[in-house]
Amino acid sequence: MNANHPYSTTSIVGIRVFVASSLALLSVLAHAGPREDVNDVANLIDANYFDTTRAVDIAGGLRKDAAAGEFDRYVDRNDLIVALTLRLQKVDAHFRVALAPRSQGDVPPPGRPPAANDNDSRANYGFRRIERLPGNIAYLELTFVANINFGDSNSPARRAADAAIDLIRGADAVILDLRANGGGAPSMVGYLVSAFVKSDADIYNVFHSRMGTQSERPDVLYPKPMLDVPLFVLTSARTGSAAESIAFTLQSAGRAKVVGERSGGAANPGRMFVTPQGLAVFVSTGSPRNPINGRNWEGDGVAPDATTATSQALHRAHELALEKVIASSSSPVAKSEGQWVLEALRNQESPYQAKRLDDYAGSYGPFLITGAMNALEARNGRREPLILVPLNADAFCPAADPSRRFVFERDAKGVIALRVLTALGDEQRFNRVEQREK
Repeated sequence: MNANHPYSTTSIVGIRVFVASSLALLSVLAHAGPREDVNDVANLIDANYFDTTRAVDIAGGLRKDAAAGEFDRYVDRNDLIVALTLRLQKVDAHFRVALAPRSQGDVPPPGRPPAANDNDSRANYGFRRIERLPGNIAYLELTFVANINFGDSNSPARRAADAAIDLIRGADAVILDLRANGGGAPSMVGYLVSAFVKSDADIYNVFHSRMGTQSERPDVLYPKPMLDVPLFVLTSARTGSAAESIAFTLQSAGRAKVVGERSGGAANPGRMFVTPQGLAVFVSTGSPRNPINGRNWEGDGVAPDATTATSQALHRAHELALEKVIASSSSPVAKSEGQWVLEALRNQESPYQAKRLDDYAGSYGPFLITGAMNALEARNGRREPLILVPLNADAFCPAADPSRRFVFERDAKGVIALRVLTALGDEQRFNRVEQREK
């Protein structure tokens, strides 16, 4: 398919040249009245909307209401633009009306501002954050879906995707965060999906338009897909368009679990058109259908497998990933570490309330232990102190490293030693050599 075909309302860069060439003409035209503007918008929808039957209905409704004077009260063109956008988005979430830009530098930003290649590069082609969460869980945050030029073997967007995928390889599970992603290009959608499925998988959405059909299957597949790693995708109400396609495709294929809130519900791709009187209208020129279920996510959004507040989605997905690793991994180390980290995560939801923290105060080998609020502080020379969070009566974990444990030993008189353990099986024991006076 055409990799430059825009998938979301954020993609209006493609009209810049056309708009710039029309500026001289547009500058001498007087602003149309509301009825003329509405009729011009209706004409563009009638001529370009992917569904010809619905196009006639949508355009006819606009013309009828315009003739009846429904839009006459919008003397200010900006008010008319808002009213048209709100009305049209009820039937297709991609519809948007705006003033045509006066110059190439004036393109309005309906989400992520349209970016030239240098701006995409500054934003690392959407790959904002990559890290390993405790328990060897990979986390990848994608904030927009950049276009890949498959005709360029050195496409910077593809190289950024390859570098990101290389960094998550080897993890016990992967979390892909699309909560702040409003969409972008189908070329990257297909490429990222291909990194997690078989090369011959028939799972890619097919776009239907007046011109025929096109598949979201990428021109170039990711060469070494990760077929077995558990995969979780985070969504929110801000997740839109191409980002929704990633989530919907992987979910429909049974390849990923979606965690968070229902996504925005904007499925139909298209482009901007300009009226003779200088309004820019985004019209959906195609509509995707998934080969597995024959549906898309227009209006409904992508429904999560595990519904949770957007702010808690990462925490919940981290728990689900660890549960999956514990249940299915063949590695004793992965299971052990997963159990320790999961225990610490669950403790965050319902923290254990420690009593008599001063019982633990004192020196243990290199560690000086002091009490602070509902936690301990462990100092080791000039190193940054560790905050130890209680898990039960005598077991704590560093807040920043839940795969370690600080376990205190007691005899009949009180705490006598400290054991420092890791999920990998390492252990050190330090006798208490100094005790705070009571």
